[in-house]
Amino acid sequence: MATVDTSKRLRNSIIQDDIKALQGAKGLPNYTPFRSEARTDLLSDLESKMRFAQEAELQAKAQYQAAQNTAQELEWKFHNAILVLKQSVIAQYGDDGNEVEAIGLQKKSDRKRPQRKAKLAQPA
Repeated sequence: MATVDTSKRLRNSIIQDDIKALQGAKGLPNYTPFRSEARTDLLSDLESKMRFAQEAELQAKAQYQAAQNTAQELEWKFHNAILVLKQSVIAQYGDDGNEVEAIGLQKKSDRKRPQRKAKLAQPA
């Protein structure tokens, strides 16, 4: 038997085909498998475990998405509150006070002033 990469998920169409094959095998009156792992009762049990695991995965994904949305919302609320804090400090102490540096901003007097660019001599 060829080596199969089981680290990748099966396509949904393959799983649906497998479920149809199991349903078809359940309808066979004289089916007696040579290998014990091909018994329909074991396969039905595996199918129900698979469906349970898929449902648990969907629930976990939904919980993860909800937690991610909550974290994102709170990150934005925090960031916007910090912007209000910075505006408040500038309004109270001015944009050139030492308090402005304490909150991580640059004082107005420390900002680099724009320099005029010298014109290059154009060849005649």
